[in-house]
Amino acid sequence: MSKLVTRRMVLAGAAGLGGMATIAGFEGGRLTDGVRMASDALTIRTQRILLRRRPLVREFGAADISSVFPTNGTTVPAGPEYQSHASVGFRDWALRIDGLVQKPLRLTLPELARLESRKQVTMHCCDEGWSAIAEWKGVPLGSLLTLIGLLPGAQYVVFHCLDKKEEDGRMYYESLDLFDAFHPQTILAYEMNGRPLPVNYGAPLRLRVETQIGYKNAKYIDRLEIVDRLDRLGSGRGGWWEDFDDALWYAGQ
Repeated sequence: MSKLVTRRMVLAGAAGLGGMATIAGFEGGRLTDGVRMASDALTIRTQRILLRRRPLVREFGAADISSVFPTNGTTVPAGPEYQSHASVGFRDWALRIDGLVQKPLRLTLPELARLESRKQVTMHCCDEGWSAIAEWKGVPLGSLLTLIGLLPGAQYVVFHCLDKKEEDGRMYYESLDLFDAFHPQTILAYEMNGRPLPVNYGAPLRLRVETQIGYKNAKYIDRLEIVDRLDRLGSGRGGWWEDFDDALWYAGQ
């Protein structure tokens, strides 16, 4: 993905209609900080009004599941750590949860599968222009956060991934605030279409945040970190695409 204007940047500009693009404009083919920040703030405010009662996004039936679900981004993470886990079916892998929590945990896949679960058939809308429907099963993120207990000051969940990006050599990460983390359809998925999550779709664990578009749905999750602020991570924007390609942190749809 280039550093020039991408579809996610066009979406960001569209979210900021009402004169913001005219005021802040573009510089060298990239959105300026002014239009990006203003459009992001407007999008968040609008979505919070629409979702204040936490309505569910549309769910489909089994007959609606797409016969082809495109892969995007990394399909097999490079590096010996991931390859070692994948070679034994993630038998030795465990999700680490730490930061501003009362009870840090390490949970294996079998342990995650024994927790409360949710199954949902939903549409994935990719910022690259395609959509597809799949069934996902996993642990509701909100119930997991309740289990570990949040300390005062906790504001965000950061998803650290086993995916070193070839573009800049950094590890992929994403983040949500607690409003979206506690949405009933925000889950950490370990199954897709009734089978263990395949590697090219994010095994062993991926985020499904159905109120936001594709790049927020981090794959290859290895650790959850609960933090009070995002500006200490990466380049301070709250996610790898946000840092690398000027994507908006809030990608509500």
